[in-house]
Amino acid sequence: MSRKQRAEIDAMLRRPRPEGHQSVEEIRAGFRAMMAEMIVPLGIRTSSTTLGDRPALLVEPVDGPRAGTILYFHGGSYVVGSPETALSLTGNLVVRTGYRAFSLDYRLAPEHPFPAAIEDALSAYRALLDSGEDPSMIVFAGDSAGGGLTVTTCLAARDAGLPMPAALVAFSPGLDATRTGESMDAKAGIDPFFTRESLEQTAAMYLVGQDPHQPLLSPAVLADLAGFPPMLLQAGTNEVLLDDSTRTAARARAAGVDVVLDITAEVPHVFQAFAGVLDEADEALDRAALFLSQHLRVRDTADTPGRPRKR
Repeated sequence: MSRKQRAEIDAMLRRPRPEGHQSVEEIRAGFRAMMAEMIVPLGIRTSSTTLGDRPALLVEPVDGPRAGTILYFHGGSYVVGSPETALSLTGNLVVRTGYRAFSLDYRLAPEHPFPAAIEDALSAYRALLDSGEDPSMIVFAGDSAGGGLTVTTCLAARDAGLPMPAALVAFSPGLDATRTGESMDAKAGIDPFFTRESLEQTAAMYLVGQDPHQPLLSPAVLADLAGFPPMLLQAGTNEVLLDDSTRTAARARAAGVDVVLDITAEVPHVFQAFAGVLDEADEALDRAALFLSQHLRVRDTADTPGRPRKR
């Protein structure tokens, strides 16, 4: 464990923030500035595209991708963020797996509240399927609010009669808009990034008066996860949102879903974004890449020229 690295990141996240009311644009600008400090790996190329009717960023290995597609949902409490702010995460998954990634620029609140983000994510998945992509060669991944979208998009896809993707990976997902997890209070002050008050501020923009007690807003406590693909949930012990992952994992197990709950000690929300600075971040991304590769490996091996097909 890298105590010095973790202490430096904790101190960075606790830097004084502007006091008083901030406009949505000021909040978004602050988030962009923070995420611009993250290290984007070498070995990728990016290009603008669309999925459904939304912009997306295509991220590929410079030497060409393997068979397989990551549909990525960025974080930002459904209010801030973009494919560019998540590029350290998508880039690292692409470099580590060799798969291409589509990072979706879904609509944000308060201009586009719930369920706009889920609608855009489902439309993007449908666009991949309509283009001929095999669902067994598609995986969902995301961080924070985007980690929540990996789960709620699967719920929406199942309700729409669409096939499930091969797997999903969620980094520090937000999965409970009721904020009833014990970690919300137990980790107060320990979490250097979120407070209950800050989460309630952005949640109000996203919910706009909607009851949070519904599966698409609080799947950790209300969703039926039967039929879901294998899931990897990664979180840190210093997060107020920790129980969003632990309770979702318990629901998944109870529904007969293969789930890996991967908790790292004394690290903050979406610690994986600190790859190249924090040893635990690189190690967690290695585990996530292995998980994704394991669930796409059979088809990839079978379709590789000169390699025997699995029977």
